[in-house]
Amino acid sequence: MTTFHLLLIALIQGITEFLPVSSSGHLILLPSLSGMDDQGQVIDVAAHVGTLAAVILYFWSDVKLALGGTLRLIRGKIDTQGAFLALCLIIATVPVIIVGLILKVTGLSDAMRGIAVIGWAMIVFGVLLYWADQRGPAEKTAPEWSLKDAFKMGLWQAVALIPGTSRSGITITAGRMLGYTRTDAAKLAMLMSIPTIIASAALLGLDVIAAGDIGEIRDIGIVMGMSFAAALLALTLMMRLLESVSFTPYVIYRIGLGVVLLWIAYT
Repeated sequence: MTTFHLLLIALIQGITEFLPVSSSGHLILLPSLSGMDDQGQVIDVAAHVGTLAAVILYFWSDVKLALGGTLRLIRGKIDTQGAFLALCLIIATVPVIIVGLILKVTGLSDAMRGIAVIGWAMIVFGVLLYWADQRGPAEKTAPEWSLKDAFKMGLWQAVALIPGTSRSGITITAGRMLGYTRTDAAKLAMLMSIPTIIASAALLGLDVIAAGDIGEIRDIGIVMGMSFAAALLALTLMMRLLESVSFTPYVIYRIGLGVVLLWIAYT
């Protein structure tokens, strides 16, 4: 693969992973609309690892708290804030893992990778995000996250397996529906992404090992580094903008792109 192609993939993955605009949808569209070769699973894993490093670094204090809590959970204790946070993250991750495995085994995950599906998902879930953001109360903060809310957000996260939905977008939507403020809904969505990305990267990694394709170290390094930098920048800007700006600009982008994709798909 050319350096330009690698940088393009890394930038798309990094910028769109945490913005509510669907990174998987954009990556699926890249070869479909540009004529470029599909990047393959090795590059997908590298891009995921890069964005994972970015979100861990940005929310390191919370990640550190959850890691310490995980050790308490292993010992059967839920007596600290970290242990409760870790339990919430586990509960929120279970639905997407189960649904993801079902889709992979049945082959439905490949069947949904069409331009029309992405276009409709962009529009429908963009409108839903707008509705939830405008109508949802802003009463709860991240420290108030409950097991019940974690499970509900986890169910919504599983819907993001439909290409074009956006994992961050649908979990933010769920958070706003449940009454969390914009910044806290986004924070919970980002924390939920960590175990989800780990599970996704691990699954892709197993496929890569099974296929015996480890790729080139140069390509992997470029994608990891650029996706990390792009994701960290996008995440930082979004979290700061949410203090004064709603999700409406992202919704407008989703609807605009969705309309273009449907036009391409049906003409």
